[in-house]
Amino acid sequence: MSISPTDAQRRIIYQARRGLKELDYYLDPYVKEHYLAADSDEQAAFEALLTYEDPDLLLFFLGQQTPKEEGVAALIAKMKALRFAKL
Repeated sequence: MSISPTDAQRRIIYQARRGLKELDYYLDPYVKEHYLAADSDEQAAFEALLTYEDPDLLLFFLGQQTPKEEGVAALIAKMKALRFAKL
């Protein structure tokens, strides 16, 4: 069964498209495979994650900085684990 995104979810999915290949490496698979099935807290964390500028996101994914929000930090850790689980 396929989940149809709401208009708000479509907007978030569109915002997830970034210009940096390094960010797309993490964001694209998450959006395609996990975002719509995530609970409301995780979707809210993803929306908060997207408010950060690309250079900040890159530092978060590289582990050089940590976001203020615990939910965003946990989501970044999950996204990294999902990517590395496929290697």
